[in-house]
Amino acid sequence: MRVIARVMTIAAPFALVLVCGFAPEPAQRPAADIIVTAAPAYEPLAALRGEERFPNGAQLLVIHAGKPESKPEPLVTGFAATADANISFDAKTVLFAGKKAAGDPWQIWELTLADHSLRKIIANANGAIRPLYLPGGRLVYAHRTDKGYRLEAAQLDGSEVQSLSFLQASALPASVLKDGRILFEAGFPLGSGATPELFLVYSDGSGVESYRCDHGNARWGGTQLASGDVVFTHGATLAKFTSSLAAEERIVAPRAEYAGAIAETATGAWLVSVRSGAGTHYTLKLWKPGAAALQTLLAKSDEDIVEPVLVAAHTTPKRHPSGLHDWSYANLLALDSRLSRDGDLRVAPASVRLETQDAQGRTVITGTAPVEADGSFFAKVPAEQPIRFVLLDEKGAVLRQEHGWFWIRRGEQRYCVGCHTGPER
Repeated sequence: MRVIARVMTIAAPFALVLVCGFAPEPAQRPAADIIVTAAPAYEPLAALRGEERFPNGAQLLVIHAGKPESKPEPLVTGFAATADANISFDAKTVLFAGKKAAGDPWQIWELTLADHSLRKIIANANGAIRPLYLPGGRLVYAHRTDKGYRLEAAQLDGSEVQSLSFLQASALPASVLKDGRILFEAGFPLGSGATPELFLVYSDGSGVESYRCDHGNARWGGTQLASGDVVFTHGATLAKFTSSLAAEERIVAPRAEYAGAIAETATGAWLVSVRSGAGTHYTLKLWKPGAAALQTLLAKSDEDIVEPVLVAAHTTPKRHPSGLHDWSYANLLALDSRLSRDGDLRVAPASVRLETQDAQGRTVITGTAPVEADGSFFAKVPAEQPIRFVLLDEKGAVLRQEHGWFWIRRGEQRYCVGCHTGPER
């Protein structure tokens, strides 16, 4: 599909370098148009700190399929800044974050590719970024608040806005998986840490969990491949999650700094944004996994080229049927709290303490529940606020505790195998 942009006068000419023959074989060249974000500066992790990723503005550009010699064109005109393109499942529309005037907050817009008509979907005083299509005519995005970015979902007409995260820290959508869950980025430990990590939540805000529990390295920019694997970056390296493995698997790739947000082409090649090091700009490259080198597709001498997406139809994710109820609480059951990836407890816990946070982020104890002789416990907990558990012995001393936070939606009914046994179990 060829995306045709309206021609308007551009204040400054593109200072770019286009490399012909960017793929070793024509069959590897993307058969669809590519949309990228071009920006004088890009900070991929700034939003997790509540800061601006594009401090000097940004613009969405279209690279036409099979024509590396042609100049990229603006996707939309009349905006001070545009970024975060996401293609609909039928490839007929594009969600993006945009600023009409430089001083405006980011808002969520939708562009119809056939006629380039525009409509604003999400508008709020603080701003919204990272829109992603959800099945059932909905979208998910990040709404900026005084506590960081909050996950929200809404209908594509902007109605029925629903909060999906309930932390006093940022959570940013990265991708929508084939099973309908939302892959999002947040600091680890969740709700209190600063190391970027990948988490999962259903499209109604329930079932929040870590994607994997082998925490340590910073992980961001997650994208699901056709194989079902989720590929992401550590910055200087790439890695992936495979369903059969409890820990990440390293990807052997050329040495570079990777921005994340990889796009997979129909031939299995990857579109990646890379740079040689700090102080240089990200360029758009094409890489076939296993190849020794990256092939340049688009480089600009004064701008970063990031967030590549293909203008092509793709499979609609499964739609998650919500089982929530309009209660003020949720029910939680642990089958054996003695079990843990960190080593099973040798001392049987006597009780479990529930903690939450007040408006200032201070820890508040809400109560305790008994732990049975087999290690199980049941707790009725307040919904839609940060919570965590602490296991206590019979004297009230701490045996094991969570250092991060999670949340439970209204009427959610959830159980776990044990405390921090890992999502693979």
